[in-house]
Amino acid sequence: MNILDKIVADKRKEVISKKEIITTDMLEQIPFFDRKTISLTHNLKKSSSGIIAEFKRCSPSKSIINNTSMVEDVAIGYEHAGVCGMSVLTDEIYFGGTLDDLITARQSCNLPILRKDFIINEFQIIEAKAFGADVILLIASILTKAEIKQFSELAKSLNLEVLLEVHNEAELQKAIMPTLDMIGVNNRNLKTFEVSIENSKQLSNLIPDEFIKISESGISSIESIKELQPYGYKGFLIGENFMKTENPGESAQKFIKTLEK
Repeated sequence: MNILDKIVADKRKEVISKKEIITTDMLEQIPFFDRKTISLTHNLKKSSSGIIAEFKRCSPSKSIINNTSMVEDVAIGYEHAGVCGMSVLTDEIYFGGTLDDLITARQSCNLPILRKDFIINEFQIIEAKAFGADVILLIASILTKAEIKQFSELAKSLNLEVLLEVHNEAELQKAIMPTLDMIGVNNRNLKTFEVSIENSKQLSNLIPDEFIKISESGISSIESIKELQPYGYKGFLIGENFMKTENPGESAQKFIKTLEK
């Protein structure tokens, strides 16, 4: 059983437990459920940097990354830095995140917010909307084609944008459909945790032009971004690079200023 299988098994148990306590009707009563969402794709199209900055406390591959920064400070810092959007990890067991982080980020900034989690049930999509997300992540390797269709259609009906994450050509071919907005190529091999931006380069030509291309994982240098931009990438999801510093917002600001020079 690899780490992804473990995470998904635990996520299934978590969703079952939540559904015993909270109904979708209850989620729909949360004030954020009716708010107008902010478009990440719009921001990425008009940006020269394309940075989506993450709030992440820890990860299975790196253990603790940052357990001192407050989500509200990071959200304010990222907005001030001029990022295109903010990604918030809401998985508790493996990434130390919570839905409270999502709602706090939403209250602290006007950035489009991606709920970064392992979505395996429609309940989590309604939950994402209720807690202030603008974008959801769907991971092709843990979902069937039918699930990707079902989940992306539900997201679109709630005015949420959809970022689909793929690792290889097979996942990409399985998953391309009109209800997606962005396709993210994860440069991390989830079996070995090795990272290479060559993965983004290899898959770039296979992604149809109607989708915004995003490169994820292992983006830690200006050079990596400049190397990937000619391949059509408009978005770059950066997690650990900012979060491993004392002031993630300040780090993001310096990074973007240098990138845009």
